[in-house]
Amino acid sequence: MSTSRNSILEGIRRSSGVGRPGTPSESERQQTVQARLNDTPVGIVPQRAEDDEGCLNRFKEMVLASAASLAEVPNWAAVPEAVVSFLKERNLPMVLTTSLDPRLAALQDHGLLTVRRGVALPQDLIGVVTAVGGVAETGSLVLTSGPDAPTSLNFLPDIHIICVQAADVAGGFETVWARLRAQDSMPRTVNLITGPSRTGDIEQTILMGAHGPRQVHVIVVNDGA
Repeated sequence: MSTSRNSILEGIRRSSGVGRPGTPSESERQQTVQARLNDTPVGIVPQRAEDDEGCLNRFKEMVLASAASLAEVPNWAAVPEAVVSFLKERNLPMVLTTSLDPRLAALQDHGLLTVRRGVALPQDLIGVVTAVGGVAETGSLVLTSGPDAPTSLNFLPDIHIICVQAADVAGGFETVWARLRAQDSMPRTVNLITGPSRTGDIEQTILMGAHGPRQVHVIVVNDGA
């Protein structure tokens, strides 16, 4: 370690009180940090973000307000037909790429669909993924990365179809973050998606699809098996 770097670090230690009598030891500071991580305080939560019986309806309202489209199905077995209906209504090709979530495996069995599973490629037009949760406060979808969920599917395809379990819709972001922290390990990436990608940088004119999907379609899967 260089002399100049040592001097800088020594100055930081002195200003923070490290080594002075009565200051916490290294192990005590580490325990304080760990305790803060284990018991994250919750700030003020607005009424619209509360987890109540109406949060699912608020979520659906906010999804539509974000310029996304929405459909509901009774269970995961009905997702393929909902996807086909969406594509037919918009005269889109029946070719899509999906995540490796086993709940989407039935898409491969639909006779009208050509399905590839895995990471998105530049030529992919339609991507189908699952969200770990929804946020009623803003109509946002919470997507995490992992071996079964490539993040590229959230940004490369021009049309983004997101399936979310109704039971996973929460009132506010605080509930969703608490669920993620309760897992054995945090995901490498968490994407919060609220409607299609857009920008108003050029002459304050809204342009859809600037940095990601041009269309977002949300399929709410109710609590059926």
